[in-house]
Amino acid sequence: MEIVSKLPNAGVTIFTVMSALANEHGAINLSQGFPNYDPPARLLDLAYAHMREGRNQYAPMAGWPLLRQRIAEKVLDCYGRLLDPETEITVTAGATQALFTAIAALVRPGDEVIQLEPAYDSYRPAVEVNGGRVVPYELAAPDFRPDWAAIGRLITPRTRLIIVNTPLNPAGATFTPDDWDQLARLVEDTNIFILSDEVYEHLVYDGKPHAGVPARPDLYERSLAVYSFGKTFHNTGWKIGYCVAPPELTREFRKVHQFNVFSVNTPAQCALADFLEDPAVYRGLPAFYEAKRNFLREALQGSSLRPLPCTGTYFQAFDYRDVSDLPDQAFCQWLTREVGVAAIPFSAFYSSGRDERLIRLCFAKTEETLAAAAERLRRL
Repeated sequence: MEIVSKLPNAGVTIFTVMSALANEHGAINLSQGFPNYDPPARLLDLAYAHMREGRNQYAPMAGWPLLRQRIAEKVLDCYGRLLDPETEITVTAGATQALFTAIAALVRPGDEVIQLEPAYDSYRPAVEVNGGRVVPYELAAPDFRPDWAAIGRLITPRTRLIIVNTPLNPAGATFTPDDWDQLARLVEDTNIFILSDEVYEHLVYDGKPHAGVPARPDLYERSLAVYSFGKTFHNTGWKIGYCVAPPELTREFRKVHQFNVFSVNTPAQCALADFLEDPAVYRGLPAFYEAKRNFLREALQGSSLRPLPCTGTYFQAFDYRDVSDLPDQAFCQWLTREVGVAAIPFSAFYSSGRDERLIRLCFAKTEETLAAAAERLRRL
């Protein structure tokens, strides 16, 4: 029987490839974006307590009620918007599921989706499997600033959705208030929706707050914003995220969500609800990760890797042109095999395979791991 693939160009993700190569060669894995330390002990204790207390069956489809209430309180605290937990918040099986569900709910065959790149690699296949066509806009190093006039020229009558990601994985760039202003002007008086990937909302540095979609009345009514507790509380394996959207968009989102996931891990949701009672658990995250960013950058001073600006995420980009002329994917494979440090090539995040000789290192690691990796990288 012949199988005609709906994703003929999709293969194994670069994250899987580089992590496997790191394991094969015993390299320090700074490629895949996950911490190598545990979540807060109290959060683990809460999850175990809820399991022991019998909260092990299906949660409500939209999410555990107290968790949705706590999310509403968090959004009010961070962005000044009062949400209705019943109609504007949906808990998901991680942010990637939320992104896929949002795209599936909105994108129809023939629709065009403008995607700012470098971009997280799940966006394109989600668009394509739902019959849409990605229209990429390439951001350029070193600052990865959008040219909104150029983005505006990509809009056609078929444009259905614009996907933005701030803070930006892999580049570590963040939107300014002016970026949000220009995006709002761009979509004013159109039927274009916004999908805002804000999973690194609490990983913003140098004293600058994250101003996401919920803080923008001029954008909120046409937007779905996606978040991740895995990025926030060092528990990526729990796969708990959520989507914030106005009631009309939430209804469409849940129509898909109820059939591809229905409900999400109950004891983990209950634990997160209890843990979020104290806002201090997320307010201290910028300083925590900024210290890790600074530690890695300082540990690599004097090396031939040149750091790019990093104002958010837990990824630091480096220009390696002073080390090698190899294309970035070949360089990352060489770095893993010969130097013993695994990184991610930037070209994997561009539809065109654009190669500016940049790599991404994850600094969500212990200082011991970062120091060991830096020692190896300083030999370059």
